[in-house]
Amino acid sequence: MVAFLFHCTLAFALVCHSLSLHTDTPLYRFKRNRDTSWSDPNDCSSKQPVVMTPSSSHNFTLDLRMPGVSPRQPDTYLCTAVPAPAGRDSYIVDFVPHASMDTAHHMLLFGCQKPFARTGYWDCGTERTCDDEAAIMYAWGRNAPPTKLPKDVGFKVGGTTRISYFVLQIHYADVHAFTGGHKDCSGIALTMTTKPQPFIAGMYLLMSADTVIPPGKKVTNSDVSCQYDYYPIYPFAFRTHTHQLGKVVSGYRVRDGNWTLIGRQSPLLPQAFYAAQPGVEVKRGDTIAARCVFTGEGRTKNTEIGGTAGDEMCNFYIMYYMESRHSTPYMSCMDPGSKELFRHIPAEANVPIPVSPENAMSMAHMSHGAPQEEKKEDEEEDGLENTSNSGPTEREDDGYHLEEAPSWPSSALRLGQVSGVALDTDDNLVIFHRGDHEWGASSFDSQARYQQSSQGPIQQSTILVVDPATGAVLKASGRNMFYLPHGITTDQENHYWVTDVALHQVFKLSSEGGGEVLVELGKAFMPGSDSSHFCKPTDVAVDQVTGNIYVSDGYCNARILKFSPEGKYLSEWGAGASNRRRRVPFQIPHSLAYLPDRQELCVADRENGRIQCFVADTGQFVKEIKSPEFQGEVYAVSYSTADGGLLYAVNGESPYSVSAPPQGFVINYSTKEIVDTFSPSKQDFVMPHDLVVNKDGVVFVGDAGSNSVIKFTSAKTHRSVKKGGIEVQEIEEIEAFVQTNVKHPALHKVSVAVAAVASQQRPAQTPPTRLLQQQHKQDEEKKGVLKQTSQQGGTMSPAVVTTLLLIPLVMIISMGVFLRWRKSRPYGDGCDVKLEPNSTGGILGKLRGKAAGGLNLGNFFASHKGYTRQGFDRLSTEGSDGEKDDATDSENEEYSAPPPPPPPPTFPVSPS
Repeated sequence: MVAFLFHCTLAFALVCHSLSLHTDTPLYRFKRNRDTSWSDPNDCSSKQPVVMTPSSSHNFTLDLRMPGVSPRQPDTYLCTAVPAPAGRDSYIVDFVPHASMDTAHHMLLFGCQKPFARTGYWDCGTERTCDDEAAIMYAWGRNAPPTKLPKDVGFKVGGTTRISYFVLQIHYADVHAFTGGHKDCSGIALTMTTKPQPFIAGMYLLMSADTVIPPGKKVTNSDVSCQYDYYPIYPFAFRTHTHQLGKVVSGYRVRDGNWTLIGRQSPLLPQAFYAAQPGVEVKRGDTIAARCVFTGEGRTKNTEIGGTAGDEMCNFYIMYYMESRHSTPYMSCMDPGSKELFRHIPAEANVPIPVSPENAMSMAHMSHGAPQEEKKEDEEEDGLENTSNSGPTEREDDGYHLEEAPSWPSSALRLGQVSGVALDTDDNLVIFHRGDHEWGASSFDSQARYQQSSQGPIQQSTILVVDPATGAVLKASGRNMFYLPHGITTDQENHYWVTDVALHQVFKLSSEGGGEVLVELGKAFMPGSDSSHFCKPTDVAVDQVTGNIYVSDGYCNARILKFSPEGKYLSEWGAGASNRRRRVPFQIPHSLAYLPDRQELCVADRENGRIQCFVADTGQFVKEIKSPEFQGEVYAVSYSTADGGLLYAVNGESPYSVSAPPQGFVINYSTKEIVDTFSPSKQDFVMPHDLVVNKDGVVFVGDAGSNSVIKFTSAKTHRSVKKGGIEVQEIEEIEAFVQTNVKHPALHKVSVAVAAVASQQRPAQTPPTRLLQQQHKQDEEKKGVLKQTSQQGGTMSPAVVTTLLLIPLVMIISMGVFLRWRKSRPYGDGCDVKLEPNSTGGILGKLRGKAAGGLNLGNFFASHKGYTRQGFDRLSTEGSDGEKDDATDSENEEYSAPPPPPPPPTFPVSPS
């Protein structure tokens, strides 16, 4: 009996000990909450914002969600706090946002010891996020890539760290999604592990405290620098932050007088974390430096550092990793840099990054509690901006349509298969063609090796610089160099970047002629798929600011490669998708377009019939544009910054299905809408292979099937468009001759009739020359009526003259009475719509928003000169425009390259 009692006691003790150990593990929370966890991420019936799901003995997922909130006011900032796993140290190794642009404008994740509240949620636009130092760990925002941690790197939290709570903050800019009682459960899933990571992630913050921006001064620089005196760190992401006056923020490592870029970005773009320049190490003795460039234009008094909209900020965040044994999670620098040091800063730090109007608008309403004296000025500026962006784009409003230039070129160009077209800095057309070589079925074997090298290179000049107005050849080069030319582009020095699919190479050629090769990439006639080989590369794009180049590779390798200006391999990536499980690899990435105002790279994925766009610096997927009108093929893409951003594309006939004749497309980048289509009038497209658009909207299409280049110009059309819900018939300004000249009353009636007919029978497309002809014809008609009326005036009887004099008077009186009645009842009974003078500005100018902050850096700032606790309770990562951007297809892709694409398709691919 004693032995039995002993064994029972021992067993009970072991069970209790096991349970006590188990409750100390992070996985215990999963079992404790499993009865209340959500089966559906959009089901907000549960009030518990934490779901922990174990995936192995070490790994688990912590799902932070808003507990079913329904914000009622625009620009609401809500926060909720969740305990970090306790008992032992844990590591965040991945962030996966669960939010939609339709609901959440942006999200932030902070770590701290003392959140403002430990239960429920609170308004952190008016209250703090944390009572102690709030460490930003993650940011997700519109159009911005999410933070992706490198392999073997994690944020250390819980356990012995000072991060015992996570605070999730979400900015709800537009609350229309919450009509009908909708509740929001947006949040972030943290992939975590209890397994110690070799490297620990941390944050280094450079910030200015004493900058003063004089009013009206075009450029003011704010410099910060500190010497680094600790163990090595490796930056992998960065974030910039200013208010409305910031133009560009750049961060560098300075070693032995050499400046190495860590990251550079416009603070007018979404202020999330972007990928840092790869391979940068900061070690003891280095200097970390940052410069913010501001403008004081539009201000009437000094602007200082602070937390309101009338103030400014200069922050550069570096997200880094370092060895676990030496890890320091947070470091900062607030020292103003010496003038001598910053005298040698790279010139790029002083060059503002172009930002599209819509992105500038998204930041224009950034507000952190603006002083009252600034409010009226801000409202006026907002009204102007809203008015200027309220209606259709200029292209839609004015009705431009691309038509073939009938007399171009003035003399025939002797061309082979035209594979590429480009523009130099003078807007001259550059043509890349194949001379007497043709790409046929026997050009390559099954291993993509060129089979006709015995023919030697093309003996004709393969690169022609052509006058865009006349088509006259200005310069020729490229003899005895190429076998099968494909893509061409130019850089800021007018050098040519070209690809040759037979050679499997990319070249940079001097624009001076003579065939001087400045950079050579790939191995001649040797296809491959590593960083030093290509397989039928198709095109090159150039970032004109950094000089980095991008290569689409191509017919065998479904990838995009990034190189430095000197040809050093930097990175590569494959196709993107908003849903990783539905990612479709490239099928011939055939053409590239660099978007300078967005710093994006768009790819014409030929056989998939789509255009995919990426953040050029990181390869982060941004959006996909696909339309049934493409007929399953997109051969080439080009870009213009006009009208907020327009993509130009051409398709081709698919060898795998019945397709319509090829044509060109003009696409609104933001909305993905096709706003115009175009095709030749004198001939049909045979194989439109490449195209380019100049700053005036003139488009050149190189056709590899007809061995020609076709020019298209914008002709103005006149059609009905809708503005603000009211249909307006757009006609030219024509002298209506609505006169009360009693000497020629017949002229009045005839002229009004002519104007009415002209307004009703306006042709759908009217080129500028035709407008002049119509105007001249109408003038002649008016002169004829005048002459005829004068000739008949002498024979008219007094009764007729009197009658003709009375008729216009009666008509004017009747019209006045009618208009008076209409003014009192503009829309009839039961309609309460009121029109105000200048309705466009009056109505749309009132659509203004306010923004409230969210990022609370707490006591960290309180001890520093120039910062107040109150001001920094209201800092947000980006502006609150309250707009939903359907152009964003994914915010969940990683910085690093996706897995290698599968082997190329086995079906035959048509050459071009």
